[in-house]
Amino acid sequence: MSDPLYRRYQDGLDAYRQHTCTPPECTLSARCAEGQRLWDQFTRAQDAYLKRQRSQRPT
Repeated sequence: MSDPLYRRYQDGLDAYRQHTCTPPECTLSARCAEGQRLWDQFTRAQDAYLKRQRSQRPT
């Protein structure tokens, strides 16, 4: 069974990796407008997934 939240965060990373800029503007410290939008989507999904994972840990 696939976790939809995990899948969404992985799909976001895939979308960021697959986008293309002309000229290639995206680096680890600077991104084109589309790259920034995709990166923000990815990080929001990742944060939600990790927050849920932490909340499910036994205390």
